[in-house]
Amino acid sequence: MEKLKIITMVLGIIETNTYLVFNPEDGSCAIIDPADRADDIEERIRRENLKPACILLTHGHGDHFKAADEVCRKFEIPVWGLDKEEQVLLDPDRNTSVAFFGKPLSIKLDRVLHDGEEIRLLGKTWRVIATPGHTGGSCCYYIAEDKILLSGDTLFFESYGRCDMPGGDEEAIVSSIREKLFLLPDDVDVYPGHMRVTTIGHEKTFNPLAVSER
Repeated sequence: MEKLKIITMVLGIIETNTYLVFNPEDGSCAIIDPADRADDIEERIRRENLKPACILLTHGHGDHFKAADEVCRKFEIPVWGLDKEEQVLLDPDRNTSVAFFGKPLSIKLDRVLHDGEEIRLLGKTWRVIATPGHTGGSCCYYIAEDKILLSGDTLFFESYGRCDMPGGDEEAIVSSIREKLFLLPDDVDVYPGHMRVTTIGHEKTFNPLAVSER
């Protein structure tokens, strides 16, 4: 089976990466972190002849789900996310939507996922990896067959997620990256919530958390 393809859309005031992950054989698609501008997301999906199956959220901050409710309604698809982030998504104070956008946002998960759970999506097996630190319920999605990791705001190119917002924990994010993500193969492509694509191998060499271990 062909490797999944990924379209990156940089959206919103904080330049958040929204990913359209799709199976090139049938056009089935998962929308990762619909950050903003639902009309633009819809237009790109229709232009590429994709068939959305669900929205996957990496964590509950408003800059990652501002367009989720509208996209959900446009395509009549469910929203999935980690169990430990469910209450954050419902609470505008904890999900930073008021601070970022000046208005409260919230969204309810249609399917609650759990750490270590394997889901069958787009013809592939995706593993849910809980990576607390940026928020208490942050998670990554790992597609081992295709060597793809969608890392949200946990792991960035030569950086990692901030921990000074509600639910942030510096010790936890260090543990999540070193003890979970850095155990993945070096040639796994990492698609972060902000900035450019990287690899696990690159981050094990150049990320501050790797360098500081030496």
